[in-house]
Amino acid sequence: MKLRTNKIYLLLLLASLIAFAGAAQSQQPVQTYQGVVGKTLAESKEWWPHPVKAPQGAPNVIWIVLDDVGFGASGTFGGVINTPTFDSLAANGLRYTNFHTAAICAPTRAAVLTGRNHHSVHEGGFSHTVLSAGFPGYDGRIPSKDGTIAEILRDNGYNTFAVGKYGLTPDEEATDAGPFDHWPSGKGFEHYFGFLGSEDDNYKTNLVEDNSHIKPDGRHFSEQLTDKAISYIEKQKKAAPDKPFFLYYAPGATHAPHQVDTAWSNKYKGKFDKGWDEFRQEVFNKQKKLGVIPANAVLPERNPIIPAWNTLAPEQKKLYARFFEVYAGYLTYTDYQVGRVINYLKQINQLNNTLIFVLIGDNGASKEGTQFGAVRGHNTSFASGGVSAKQYLELNENGIEQIGTPDSWVNYPLGWAQAANTPFKSWKMDAQSEGGTRNPLIVYYPNGIKDKGGIRTQYQTCYLQHLSLLVSKRRRT
Repeated sequence: MKLRTNKIYLLLLLASLIAFAGAAQSQQPVQTYQGVVGKTLAESKEWWPHPVKAPQGAPNVIWIVLDDVGFGASGTFGGVINTPTFDSLAANGLRYTNFHTAAICAPTRAAVLTGRNHHSVHEGGFSHTVLSAGFPGYDGRIPSKDGTIAEILRDNGYNTFAVGKYGLTPDEEATDAGPFDHWPSGKGFEHYFGFLGSEDDNYKTNLVEDNSHIKPDGRHFSEQLTDKAISYIEKQKKAAPDKPFFLYYAPGATHAPHQVDTAWSNKYKGKFDKGWDEFRQEVFNKQKKLGVIPANAVLPERNPIIPAWNTLAPEQKKLYARFFEVYAGYLTYTDYQVGRVINYLKQINQLNNTLIFVLIGDNGASKEGTQFGAVRGHNTSFASGGVSAKQYLELNENGIEQIGTPDSWVNYPLGWAQAANTPFKSWKMDAQSEGGTRNPLIVYYPNGIKDKGGIRTQYQTCYLQHLSLLVSKRRRT
């Protein structure tokens, strides 16, 4: 199947996936017995159901969903943070610049997986007990009748894997006793490795494999989940070389805590000393040059609650710059881990027939670091720690060497959130501005995309209507 992507929209690109996967039905019908049962074995004819197979040439499919990145962070969409893997995928695929998400993570992820509006699948908020609500659309429990793309593809001849952040399991169900209906295994994934919540420590992760909790090995979570993704693919391709797979790859990055080895963060030493005001202008100019925003676009004013960089004291500038050096290193490290998966597919000659979606952020860059940033952890954040702004700033300054280490729980100050969301206003959690709800999307498919490096500007959203039609057929009794 050839796709002339210079003439089609993302809906048609994704619709090709449905065509390959046999999406006329969301579950294979029960096969009628075609043998003969006679009075004796000699008068009988044995028969077994035919195994379900994906159509010949069906592509592997990978959905990569990053966390809290911001439209203007990655170099791929005009930012100054190096993301060579994403750059390569975009240069050989398509960049979608008008893709919209929810302003928080769980609704976006529910919509991506089900193809439906997040409220219609009960994820208008979170699955966490303290943040969900006992009302229709907000109880945080995706109904079994609303199938996921993993269920659809599994039922049509794919193997299905998920690694990383899931974020759609109610807290009270997230124990080894289950129930497991709202775990990845209950939503169509044959294997899962990651954490069930919305955020977690990268070195002391509350890890789950399949249907039980396991002990982390002390390495960075992104490295562990990438190893696991590659091992799933390796084992599957050895056992069934012609069987396609669906991989949902969702690292916790770049959600807080920003933790990464100094070998990565130190690559950006001094890079952000000029501050968020000059950062925004530099990124804005690059975005125009790349064509990811219109030539007549106007950069919004700095949010009035964010101080001008040149009004900050030298100690604050040093502290705030280090916050973003760590964040930048974290994003580049994440790009590297994605690159490991891409390189493995290339090694086993599977890359050309793999359809890859990279959603660079499930919402806008995070405002949760407050105006001052956070080093000491979520238990001593400015919002809940009961300390003054001056005391909190002193805590951060005293802990500057800890930023990004396994001993810290870090998020950058609010000024960097608006900067990372260039060219838009505001940030994560605020749905009234595209800073919270507009994220870059890359679509890569060597066997199908001919307009390599193309830019698409049509409006798209994470609950894609063709997927909605597909999964709405799924009804369980």
